[in-house]
Amino acid sequence: MTERRRIRSYVRRQGRLTLAQSDAIARLWPRFALELGSDRFDFARIFGREAPVVLEIGFGNGEALAQLAINAPEQNFVGIEVHRPGVGHLLRLLESSALTNARVICEDAALVLREHVSSASLAQVLLWFSDPWPKKRHHKRRLVQPEFIALLRERIRPGGYLHLATDWQDYAQHMLATVDADGGFVNLAGNGRYSPHSVSRPPTKFEQRGLRLGHEVWDLIYRRA
Repeated sequence: MTERRRIRSYVRRQGRLTLAQSDAIARLWPRFALELGSDRFDFARIFGREAPVVLEIGFGNGEALAQLAINAPEQNFVGIEVHRPGVGHLLRLLESSALTNARVICEDAALVLREHVSSASLAQVLLWFSDPWPKKRHHKRRLVQPEFIALLRERIRPGGYLHLATDWQDYAQHMLATVDADGGFVNLAGNGRYSPHSVSRPPTKFEQRGLRLGHEVWDLIYRRA
């Protein structure tokens, strides 16, 4: 299937950049952003060291990713987000916190994983509060699909982790059934069960909005078999 015909899991809503976000993108893009070339990413060269690589898909405004990078300086972090105001916000956080262990990609996550990330090169993948596409006719746009989970399985190293979270019960059930059925991951809570809330997961903007609306939150944590 060609990239043009693929069903996308997002709508590219650029939003309005603030002056500070626009300035951050203009100044900090060469320093923190990863561009897609013809080769796969060499994370050791990019970060100047060998260290576990944690990938967050859809980091929103980036505050959780920045906090993770602060809390774990021994790890390298890469965030993927298509919403440019969120990218600009994260770039400002990386600069103000003087972080050197985080990089940003503003592209389609599926494309990045398929064509620019090597097999077994990721220690952990985080997918927190991705668009649940709640209407039934839009379920095909959900990022968590068997094909995508198989791709993650190939990119996460054996013993690495996949951590998902959502505040939509229907999407949580879909995630649980899809990843459990893959066969390449071990559900740390046991098949068919959700994990307790992880204290290592900083609260995200979308999570806080869901909680204000009275939503519950479901975490799913898996180890790559």
